[in-house]
Amino acid sequence: MRISFIGSGNVATHLALAMYSRGHVIEQVWSRSIDHANLLAARVEAKPINKLSKLTDNANVYIIAVSDDALADVASNIQVKDALVLHTSGATSLDVLKSCSSRYGVLWSPQTFVRDVALEYGQLPFCIEGNTAATEDDIAEFIGMISPHIYRTNLKQRLYLHLSAVFVNNFTNALYAIGQQICRDHKVPFEILHPLVLTTAKKLQWGDVRYQLTGPAVRKDQKTIDAHRQLLAKDPETLALYDSLTALIQKLKNG
Repeated sequence: MRISFIGSGNVATHLALAMYSRGHVIEQVWSRSIDHANLLAARVEAKPINKLSKLTDNANVYIIAVSDDALADVASNIQVKDALVLHTSGATSLDVLKSCSSRYGVLWSPQTFVRDVALEYGQLPFCIEGNTAATEDDIAEFIGMISPHIYRTNLKQRLYLHLSAVFVNNFTNALYAIGQQICRDHKVPFEILHPLVLTTAKKLQWGDVRYQLTGPAVRKDQKTIDAHRQLLAKDPETLALYDSLTALIQKLKNG
């Protein structure tokens, strides 16, 4: 399979490396910055370009991996007849690609991609959607060469999954950052909590998360809660967050 990438960021880098490692030919890598295009192209033996007018029609698949805000503008400059055109957004309709080709769709993985952090590509989940049933089957066959974890989802389902991902990843990371800062401010090694974080993540596989809630909020240990609140008295924003999350945990546990 011959594949061209429109975009050279974290998502494009990992997808290109995954496909290159499976024996696919990476034709071209586009970025507005030729230096950025060069970095990825050199890793997958592709031709770097920084103008969409230089995009050839030699590829079988074109993967647009750019920011959601840039997607419509980039897509409006791509016309590749009957080649398969895919975008990687979890929150954008596939119809943004309808002028690009007669075959188009979505290839989105709800995963955090960091350019130089290795991933087990065969374990990645991929949510797909095609403009026709036949196109969707083609997408499934295509990405099935990388991972067997394929989910056929429509836009509404992807949006809800994207929302859920924000809660379980982005918001959770923000809470980790608060916890790390508390430890740092009081000269306690945050590494002490690493096993707790890993155990908590593993427990997600055990079923309904509400039944796994623990801590002073669940136990209604008001003395401990009051002690925590006193420690946060000089940080009203974090105190308000603590109070909101304590109330939420108690509501979830009782629900």
